[in-house]
Amino acid sequence: MSTVADSSGSTEPLARADLQRQVTQALQAVLPPESLLWTDEQTTPYECDGLTAYRQRPLVVALPSTTQQVQQVLQICHGLGVPVVARGAGTGLSGGAMPHAQGVTLSLSKFNQILKIDPLARTAVVQCGVRNLAISEAAAAHGLYYAPDPSSQIACTIGGNVAENSGGVHCLKYGLTLHNVLGVKGFTAAGEPVEFGGGTLDAPGYDLLALITGSEGMLAVTTEVTVKLLPKPRLARCIMASFGEIRDACHAVASVIGAGIIPAGLELMDKPMTAAVEDFVHAGYDLEAAAILLCESDGTPEEVQEEIGRMSEVLRASGATQIAVSQTEAERLRFWSGRKNAFPASGRISPDYMCMDSTIPRRRLADILHAIQEMEQKYGLRCCNVFHAGDGNLHPLILFDANDPDQLHRAEAFGADILETSVAFGGSVTGEHGVGVEKLNSMCVQFSVAENEQMFGVKRAFDPQGLLNPGKVIPTLNRCAEYGKMVVRQGQLPHPDIPRF
Repeated sequence: MSTVADSSGSTEPLARADLQRQVTQALQAVLPPESLLWTDEQTTPYECDGLTAYRQRPLVVALPSTTQQVQQVLQICHGLGVPVVARGAGTGLSGGAMPHAQGVTLSLSKFNQILKIDPLARTAVVQCGVRNLAISEAAAAHGLYYAPDPSSQIACTIGGNVAENSGGVHCLKYGLTLHNVLGVKGFTAAGEPVEFGGGTLDAPGYDLLALITGSEGMLAVTTEVTVKLLPKPRLARCIMASFGEIRDACHAVASVIGAGIIPAGLELMDKPMTAAVEDFVHAGYDLEAAAILLCESDGTPEEVQEEIGRMSEVLRASGATQIAVSQTEAERLRFWSGRKNAFPASGRISPDYMCMDSTIPRRRLADILHAIQEMEQKYGLRCCNVFHAGDGNLHPLILFDANDPDQLHRAEAFGADILETSVAFGGSVTGEHGVGVEKLNSMCVQFSVAENEQMFGVKRAFDPQGLLNPGKVIPTLNRCAEYGKMVVRQGQLPHPDIPRF
């Protein structure tokens, strides 16, 4: 890379320009002109994913349309030692697809074909750029659907779902992406074809499918996925239960599971969140309730009737002040419309929001929500809470204005406090959104230096040069040391159980 200085003595502008010219010329040999972007105007739309607080324009954006082109792009970048960041629809919320300043963003949006649906085997083979919801739409003619349903399912792609191990509102009963994927095909950083799993329930050798799912684009680039399809339930009904106290709603979650019931969905929204979404979609939510629960049952009509009855009894015994049960499919979808639109609804009441993604044991749900209320006062920012209550996966939305540097700083500190308090409560810093760049510091709290080094060892086995999505997910020793010094110096550690560095 050139280091010739310009008239001001700076070497970076010319160095970047020289590298950009070198990479562009090499990629022009394998990609048509319309599939290669490098000007500021062309690359700005790719500078961030759904985490808009952090932005970086890529050196070059490559938009291949064939697997051969993907392989050739990777081979060229590997030969030049240039980083590669794979990108799907850009709906991720942790900065996992944020570009590398000296690297290529590999956009896989053109890989949007459903290759095969096998109704007998109940599988679908799809390209990585196929939208999550499109799989269910295509399978509906066979009475089948794809179970994982992230709130962004209308836009997010299956390749991104594999990278983040996405879940959704029905993950409690039907599992995350990991539990619904049979096989993944793609390429290593060097352009070597790889295949994990296959079209059957088991595959010979090590279970690397579980390793690649949730690896955030650090081990391989996914181009094709084989997913499981499930029969559409004959009936689904949803309970909307109101609670006058958040603690009662949280205890109700544990009581439902403790009664041996596994609902199809079990979601919680607090009062600020219900107010935001009700104004947006008019779902009929109780605006006086401190929290509402959405509890869904699906299956045969007999199964649903029995389970709805049992859940209603548990909810009443747990202190529910109001209970409404959907009587039609349209009403059920209306109940869910607010939950599904929580993120866009938050965007209407705040210039920006930062969505956290920690997990905690169900018994600590009330504790973390009360802790978040105290943090609102501590950091002077509002927070709306909506989350997968059944499996303890929190999604607090911190509201702020990114145009105000102080608000951004406070939002970052607020988010770190939530994540680290979750760890102190026996949880994890991420459930389904991934680490990306957002949670790198919090990974220093959850994992020891030795554990982080083990994760680096896995990455080196797949990507010795560290070219795939570098600088994300796994914090370096230096980063953890500097973060430890910062939190001790500023007294920001939220809980005495969290180790000090």
